[in-house]
Amino acid sequence: MPDVSSAPTQEPTDRLGRPLTDLRVSVTDRCNLRCTYCMPAELFGPDHAFLPRSELLSFEELTRLVRLAVGLGVRKVRLTGGEPLLRRDLADLVASLAALDGLDDLALTTNGLLLPTHATGLAEAGLTRVTVSLDALDEETFRAIGDTTASLAGVLAGIEAAQAAGLTPVKINTVLQRGVNDDQLEDLADFGRRTGTTVRFIEFMDVGTSNGWRREQVVPAAEVVERLAARWPLEPVTGDRPEEVADRYRYLDGGGEVGVIASVTRPFCRTCSRARLSAVGELFTCLFAAGGHDLRAPLRAGADDAELTERLAGLWGARADRASEQRATTGLTGERVEMSYIGG
Repeated sequence: MPDVSSAPTQEPTDRLGRPLTDLRVSVTDRCNLRCTYCMPAELFGPDHAFLPRSELLSFEELTRLVRLAVGLGVRKVRLTGGEPLLRRDLADLVASLAALDGLDDLALTTNGLLLPTHATGLAEAGLTRVTVSLDALDEETFRAIGDTTASLAGVLAGIEAAQAAGLTPVKINTVLQRGVNDDQLEDLADFGRRTGTTVRFIEFMDVGTSNGWRREQVVPAAEVVERLAARWPLEPVTGDRPEEVADRYRYLDGGGEVGVIASVTRPFCRTCSRARLSAVGELFTCLFAAGGHDLRAPLRAGADDAELTERLAGLWGARADRASEQRATTGLTGERVEMSYIGG
């Protein structure tokens, strides 16, 4: 455990000089899909013990921690899961977070199946935008990856509902796997062009230790860009923020934007300014961490804002994570937190 006794309390930087600007907040570990790269059914089957409700941080507790993080420089918050729309009354949390001074962007990552029911309420509560996970546009591949009987049409309806509610631009996240859905690349890009959504193709990552990751399944971002440019000429777009994880490209014919996230082949650890808060109040300073740092215990033991702020700042200040860079040289070994636990 890092020594936090002398932690700074104003906009800390970590040991590599990286600020804390982004926070991903998991609100549940439950999901209504069993995507093979995230929650494989053989490990998350019908008898899997999910977290009891009493262990989850309340909306009041989550709001308090996010407020303190905003005081330390966080400007973007993304709600995740599991599937965050399974958390009852999520719009109430959105409304509380949207009211925080200093928070510029409040987003949600979802598989989209429940958006037709919730999109309007979330928008009215103050949600800025949504990102929808979508890995295929044909029913058979969609159901195989999600290990589900749910229909692709439900996700497409969710995207339409988000757009109708004004949660735009809707982003689409696609995890590409060689021999699984890389044949969907052009179709998904065309879907983005036709619907006004921004598709981001993500290299398959070894998050956790249960998804059977093999390097040969990674479709390099450079290949993705080459294939797309062969059909629709592209030009790079300069990012608005140095800590952006996606490399952005603009279609020269006016068809919008597309992005690639190259965590494996072009690690961006040196500009990573993102922390993750689990549904039970553990702070993770890296997607590939073995464990998190408990904030729930001091929170529920009566710690005041100054104590919690000092702890947050100290944990970030002690950070030296650069797992994706280490993968390129020595590989990743040992236990790592599962993606479904902290929302990717």
